[in-house]
Order: sequence, then C-alpha cells, then structure tokens
Amino acid sequence: MIKRDISKLILNDAKYFPVIAILGPRQSGKTTLAQSLFSSYTYVSLEEPKTRDAAINDPRKFLKDSIGSTGVIIDEAQRAPDLFSYIQTYVDLHKKNGQIILTGSQNFLLMQSISQSLAGRIALNTLLPLSINELKKANLLIDNPDQVVAKGFYPRIFDEHLDPNRWFPLYTTTYLERDIHLIQQVTDLKTFQRFTALCAGRIGQILNLSSLANDCGISVNTAKGWLSLLETSYIVFLLYPHYKNFSKRLIKNPKLYFYDTGLACSLLNITDAATLNSHYLRGGLFECMIISDLIKECYNMGKRPWCFFWRDHTGHEVDCLIERGQSLFPIEIKAGLTISKSYIEGLTFWNKIAEAPASNSFVFYAGDQQTTWNDCNIVSWQSCAQVIDFVEHAPHYREQQIFSQWINKKAKKRTTKTKRRKKSTKKRTKTRKT
Repeated sequence: MIKRDISKLILNDAKYFPVIAILGPRQSGKTTLAQSLFSSYTYVSLEEPKTRDAAINDPRKFLKDSIGSTGVIIDEAQRAPDLFSYIQTYVDLHKKNGQIILTGSQNFLLMQSISQSLAGRIALNTLLPLSINELKKANLLIDNPDQVVAKGFYPRIFDEHLDPNRWFPLYTTTYLERDIHLIQQVTDLKTFQRFTALCAGRIGQILNLSSLANDCGISVNTAKGWLSLLETSYIVFLLYPHYKNFSKRLIKNPKLYFYDTGLACSLLNITDAATLNSHYLRGGLFECMIISDLIKECYNMGKRPWCFFWRDHTGHEVDCLIERGQSLFPIEIKAGLTISKSYIEGLTFWNKIAEAPASNSFVFYAGDQQTTWNDCNIVSWQSCAQVIDFVEHAPHYREQQIFSQWINKKAKKRTTKTKRRKKSTKKRTKTRKT
C-alpha cells in the first residue's frame, strides 16, 4: 500500500470522535486506507444488496452484529441514509470513540445525512487521489511534469501498473456514470459524457454556464444541475474569486478545475506527454495539477482549503490566493521551464495594491530550482507540500518568516532527528551486546 499522508490525522480523530468519515471520489483509496488503519474492524459494504437490505430493514441488529467487540468499517455508507439516525442512537448509548468508520463517494447525500443526525459526533476527512508528495515519498514520482499530468494520480494506476489510456475510460463508464445515475436520474448519458468532456475543455477558465449549455445543447438549469453532480462526485471543483476588493472591479464568476488531471486528459483524448506538450490546454492542465495538489495538502493536514483566485476587469490576475487568518499568500503557476520576469508581474501588481510582503508570494513552475526574484519565491512544481506547511505555520509567528529559511530549519530538524535515532539505535545495540 502507498502510505497516505492523512493517516495520522484519521488515527488521531479516532481518539476523540465515535464516528470517522472518509470521503472522496471512487478509487481514491478510501477502503484500502480504512482497512489498513483499522485492520481488526469488521468490514461491510453497502454496495452488496443483502448487506444493504439488512442495514435498511433492521438497522439496530445490523449495527450490533457488525460492530461487535472491536468496531466496523461501513463502505459506501450513503447507500442507506436512514442508518445514520440509528448510528447516532448507538454511539450516544455506548460512548466509545473510533468505533464506526464510514466511507462514501457521494458527498452531498452523505453530508445531508450527517447534518441531520451526526453533527458533533463525527470527524470528516477528505481523501483525494494521491498527492505529488505521496508519490515522491513512495519513489513513484516521474521527473517529467507533462507525463505526471497525463498519467493522473489515482492509486490503482500506480499500485497495479495500469495503462491510464485503458483505465480512465472504464472508470468513467463504470463509476462516474453509474454514480450519477444513482444520485439523479440522468437518462441521456451520452449527452452527460459530452458535457463532462466540455468541462474538461474549460479547465482553468472562468465558468460561463450559458456558453457551456449552448455547446452541449442543454438548458442552463440542466447544466447547473449536472455541474453540481460532478462536484458531488469529487470530479470537478470551482475556485471562487477572492472577495476582498482593492478598489478595483473584480471578476465574480468562479473558475472550473478537475481534481485529477489524468481523468481530464482522458476526456480530452490526450494520451501521453508528447500529445500534451503541443495541446492548447497544457498550461491550464499544469495549473489544475498544482491547485488540486495544494487542496490535497490542506485536506491531508485537516485544514479547510481556503483557496481563491483574483482577477480585475483590466486583466491583472493571480492564479491562486490562499487565505490563512489575516494573511494572504498569492500564487502564480507557469508551465514553462525558464524563469523570466513575466512570472512575477501579476504578483508584483497584487502585492503593491494589497500592501503585502513579496516574501509571501510564490511562483510554481515546471523546473526543479528554488530561488527568489524581487523577494518572490520561485519554487518547483514538486513543492506543494512544503508551501502549504509554510502557509499553515508562518502566520502564527510574530517575526516575518522567509520560505527559504523555513525550509532550511525543517531540513536541520529532520537531520537532528535522524542523528538522534542513530545514536539511540547504537546505544541499544551496545546494551544488548553487553
């Protein structure tokens, strides 16, 4: 199993909450992670008709038999929404933390049930496909960012060495269309698949529902409903404009992105890095990979991803703004390999009107170097985890933190810990020999 960064957070939540929920798209590794972390628990899946009937027809007996003396993992829990009321009664009666683990791939139905019955009793965790940092630590990360974008981040592709060009079409048919049909009776699946492909063709662009509906031949209300279904299934997400107005007229519509670039590439018939390199959406897909990875890192730390973008009516833009407390961290994303002055122009303009320090600014690019330009941080596309770590901790310090110094401090701490471990190992070895 590829180690997931969110594991520590989930195990810690199990000490304080009776119910733990792991949400995310299908095939993102929810079941594998739950069974790995809670190996002694009984596993039941509500995808199985008999199990689902037992949960619906006699929920009290189902919970008693399933939980037993250890605990239970209930997979695809949203398939029996009425079960949540009985879970509330059970955990209130037994008062034992970490005894019920729920997984679900349909966020809206699960959240609706939770809000009605399990508020205050449940810890919510979102598990998206693999992050760049997780692949890097598992020695599975490819050095070519175009190849990474085209391959995507779903665990099964890496675990079983599958061909993405074969796997993603099957994923779309087997999971996406079936889930959409379960949530809402979408009868015209061909038009819906065309709608999904048209969404992929608008990655990184300002959302225009009227244009999207016209191109697909559907009404605006239908387009709005279908887009909501894609959000529900963790396929797409909307990046909203930052609300603060620095005396400028701002764009008010959100931008459209996919959680996984491999799925978007499959919908766009981009089969490999060479095809992507000449594609008109290469920049948008690279931007999508970075923003979705920043969101993954936020979820892995148990933080809500307060990510926005900023654009005024004259065309000045910042690709991503991360808000933490009173601090804002502007981010530009460039798919090129050569650092140039144009990379920081948007950041320089924004920092001036926002009266913000340039040291809180970042440029992600497709190269491997880490440097600064006019105090703006130029970082590699592989650095999302380090940047989020900096963003999460820097606002809590009184003195202004510099990203490069922060990284060096972290490296020294890791080196010190490694030396201590080695010393303690040597001491234990000498003691055993004596």
